[in-house]
Amino acid sequence: MVVGSGAREHALAWRLAQSHGLTELHAAPGNPGIAAFGRCHPVRPDDAEGLLSLAVTIGADLVVVGPEGPLVAGVADELRKNGIPVFGPSADAARIEGSKSFAKDVMRAAGLPIAETLSVARAPCVVKADGLASGKGVFVCHTAKQVDEALRDVTAFGGDFVVEELLEGEEVSLFALTDGRRVLPFGAAQDFKRIGDGDTGPNTGGMGAYSPVPWFEGTDELVASIHQPVVDELARRGSPFIGVLFAGLMITPDGPKVLEFNARFGDPETQVLMPRLEGDLLQLLFACAVGDLSGSSARLSDDAAVTVVLAAPDYPARSDFAGTEIDGIAAAEATGALVFHGGTAVRNGAVVTNGGRILSVTATAPTVSDARDRAYAAVDLISFDGVQYRRDIACV
Repeated sequence: MVVGSGAREHALAWRLAQSHGLTELHAAPGNPGIAAFGRCHPVRPDDAEGLLSLAVTIGADLVVVGPEGPLVAGVADELRKNGIPVFGPSADAARIEGSKSFAKDVMRAAGLPIAETLSVARAPCVVKADGLASGKGVFVCHTAKQVDEALRDVTAFGGDFVVEELLEGEEVSLFALTDGRRVLPFGAAQDFKRIGDGDTGPNTGGMGAYSPVPWFEGTDELVASIHQPVVDELARRGSPFIGVLFAGLMITPDGPKVLEFNARFGDPETQVLMPRLEGDLLQLLFACAVGDLSGSSARLSDDAAVTVVLAAPDYPARSDFAGTEIDGIAAAEATGALVFHGGTAVRNGAVVTNGGRILSVTATAPTVSDARDRAYAAVDLISFDGVQYRRDIACV
């Protein structure tokens, strides 16, 4: 059972559907794309009791929790205490994403290179909402005016915030699977957070991504030196982390530094990692859930993958763009591209918009450049009123 309704969950369901050991695939609540592989149920991702009831009813052997919100809220705990294997951390372990201050404490204890916390918000700096903010709670400030705007905007998320030194360099997302003790490298990707070309405009949940990152090397060594110490530290605190640990790194002139950790697969990074995965995703996730990754391996193909996110006209200010018919999905898929549904619904037999980030269009090829060309060729075949997307994804 896949929990969630976004393009990340569609990509996971698409890959899980290829696993030989799969007998049935269910999703809660799922989306029209996931419905092509399994049955969708109208249960909210944060409804722990509803998810438990559904898991028991369908006889789920594994539950895969996609979004961070349910994990931080303790959905995985409720399922586990009732004997259901879950891929996803406990609420205590998910605090590595749910609380920036907790994450900083863990990272310091683990001896990681990090962006240092500042006592005063003074440019240049980065202002971050302490809790969950759907990827929109980070404000990079180069001027005093930007600091004032960031302090105003960060209060909209409620709760506390943290101020950090501004690091310069390239950002990379680095993933590892873990059973609570062992870690298994699961590839790297680079995403594009801002709404506009040239990294302009406000932060979003992500407007596109590509993998592999040609100039980024040594992923296995970095997982051993960054992810493993955090897994060890969380286990030492009595909160073993089971699932996927996602490190946001800044590659500075002084080497990699950790910006943050996330407690789940990235979106849109999952949409480029899943097409590159070789082997059985179901086996890997189940091995994590039952606490035994020994003997498992995760190999990614040498091919590149690029995804471009098609967003609603007022995104990221609004994420409730609903009811507008989407044309061209079948034509895009006919080119060989993968079209992962993020914010869609079906109305009168037609696929319509239902969110902020509507679709993720992914293509693969031997090189990043070729994959990019194929992705945009497919994107050009899809249309809905007000569609917006970046034209510079994977321009490397």
